[in-house]
Amino acid sequence: MTTPKQGQPHPHIKHERMFVEADPERKTHVTHGGMGYDLVENGPALGALYGGSRASVKQIQVTFDCAEPERVARFWCEVLGYVVPPPPEGFATWDDFDRALPPEHQGSAFACVDPSGVGPQLFFQRVPEGKVVKNRVHLDVRVGTGLVGEERLAALEAECARLVALGAVRVRLLPADGDDESCLVMQDIEGNEFCLD
Repeated sequence: MTTPKQGQPHPHIKHERMFVEADPERKTHVTHGGMGYDLVENGPALGALYGGSRASVKQIQVTFDCAEPERVARFWCEVLGYVVPPPPEGFATWDDFDRALPPEHQGSAFACVDPSGVGPQLFFQRVPEGKVVKNRVHLDVRVGTGLVGEERLAALEAECARLVALGAVRVRLLPADGDDESCLVMQDIEGNEFCLD
């Protein structure tokens, strides 16, 4: 049985990649930094290389480095209403699959998916090092969309209370400032920042 090496995708959990494509009928090939890109003819090379108007993201996955992949994945299932995908063919449960792996790979990865198929898959992979600094990327969990003032704060606080009961930590309230509405900065069960927005 093949097993993943550190930093490689798990062999039996779908690990999506992000692709940028151009119209195959009108493209030119550009190489940048040792990588090839197909760009629309007469399109701006710089814009297309860096996600300009010609880019088309097909699918993304959000990957978390963590100490306990299944525990963190199940937390995010509760936060987002996501579900655990079915185990690989030939296994009745994920526990059965996990027991079939070499000991050093047991518990090394887990995933959860949006049951509607709209949101990105979340993938959790075990890494040896702990979290040291603030995340440079975080999830905004939209619970107050369209709400303002006290009504928005009430929605944020209600969701905050639900998530704290699951093990999240409330960090601080960022109050409305005239440009942006209020949001709550939180941490998941391993200290990864996210916002209730």
